[in-house]
Amino acid sequence: MVYNYQLFYSCSGHLMEKIEAENLLHRAFSVFLFNSKYELLLQQRSATKVTFPLVWTNTCCSHPLYRDSELIQENYLGVRNAAQRKLDDELGIPAEDVPVDEFTPLGRMLYKAPSDGKWGEHELDYLLFIVRDVKVSPNPDEVADIKYVNQEELKELLRKADAGEEGLKLSPWFRLVVDNFLFKWWDHVEKGTLESAVDMKTIHKL
Repeated sequence: MVYNYQLFYSCSGHLMEKIEAENLLHRAFSVFLFNSKYELLLQQRSATKVTFPLVWTNTCCSHPLYRDSELIQENYLGVRNAAQRKLDDELGIPAEDVPVDEFTPLGRMLYKAPSDGKWGEHELDYLLFIVRDVKVSPNPDEVADIKYVNQEELKELLRKADAGEEGLKLSPWFRLVVDNFLFKWWDHVEKGTLESAVDMKTIHKL
């Protein structure tokens, strides 16, 4: 199994032909940011994204860079540093609004998903939760739209996506988290018991 840490600089690791032929696997992270009302911030990916353009997904998703600060394994600091950087890049959320020690790494999942036949994902995805009220100024090159949702509003989005209404689509990694973990973890967020849900030993193969 090959880990590709250089994907930020090259899209080749997202080519399904290479993923299938070489079993390329890269690290990724998915951030789920909640405000003080425990609403989840969602983004719609921009139309210019190579993979999964215009789909709705969790707050922020990307890859750690091959740099010292984002390769630190202790307490998953490298992944948390990458998440802080990318929240600023994509959503204009300043670093001081999302301190790295406020991220809770909850779990890891391994998944593969084609996008359009040519492009796709094969990722070991670190799932990070954070509860903060933040300033948001989306980068239009990265993000087409944003919205905060409560649990019932997200369930309505799921219904519309399943019914094919309004052309609404969800990213495959977000849907995997929703279907397997999100609502029970969300309950822990609201109860203040999130630490009890942490499981970083298991790699969930989805």
